[in-house]
Amino acid sequence: MGFQFDHLVHFVNSPEETREEVIRAGIHAVEGGRHENHGTYNALGYFGLSYIEWIGVFDQGLAESASAVPYSLRETFRHDGYKEGLSRVALRSKDLEQDAERFRELGLDVHGPNPMSRKRPDGSVVSWKLLHVGDPEGGPELPFFIQWEEGDGERQRDLEERGVISAHPAGGLTLEAVGFAVKDLGAVSRWADILDLPITEEFEDESLQAKGKGLKLQGGNLVFYTPNGKGIVQNVLDERGEKPFQVLFEGNESRTQRIREGDYRFKVKEEAK
Repeated sequence: MGFQFDHLVHFVNSPEETREEVIRAGIHAVEGGRHENHGTYNALGYFGLSYIEWIGVFDQGLAESASAVPYSLRETFRHDGYKEGLSRVALRSKDLEQDAERFRELGLDVHGPNPMSRKRPDGSVVSWKLLHVGDPEGGPELPFFIQWEEGDGERQRDLEERGVISAHPAGGLTLEAVGFAVKDLGAVSRWADILDLPITEEFEDESLQAKGKGLKLQGGNLVFYTPNGKGIVQNVLDERGEKPFQVLFEGNESRTQRIREGDYRFKVKEEAK
């Protein structure tokens, strides 16, 4: 299947204000554009081809109409009451039709692929296809899946020429992982089977009062945490349910910053120590 991490979706009330906030945090971020038929718009921050999308609503009626698509982002936003916070992850594919067939064979509820587009600030249009999948067995919402119209090399060159991919004020940053709060680590095995990804060793994180286990994924790992005491992970489960709550970067410094109900955690790269 060969999935790659594509992007993390962070729902915010104001992508414009959030963009200024993340720039102050040392992340290069740009205005994205509008999803005209879905009532949403965004700002973007890239780390190679892995990126974060800070997305908000410009037309509530359009967003509500788009939420009728099962397992879609707009359905997630509506279920979450349009509250700020990390929302979903997207994985990149080269063949969504083949993926859809395999997911159906696994007994998943499959919708798509469907064409999508967004108008950039300069008026140009970028296009892609999306696949939405649900698991009848429950658990945290599965990723959604994206296939871009352009190939990876062509996209990277275009984004660099446009200044979308550029140096970060905080220095060389890579997006290392997205952290999910889950009720138990059984979700890791289920996702590993569905996505055909290798599992990492279990570990303890005292700062989160949780134990964790991850899935290795090119472009950014997926790490699952379940609480073993009262702490951040338990709070996320109590307040938001099984959701992503943290994004981890490697760079030149160590710090954690709270941005729009999401934890942005920076750590020093091993070779920089």
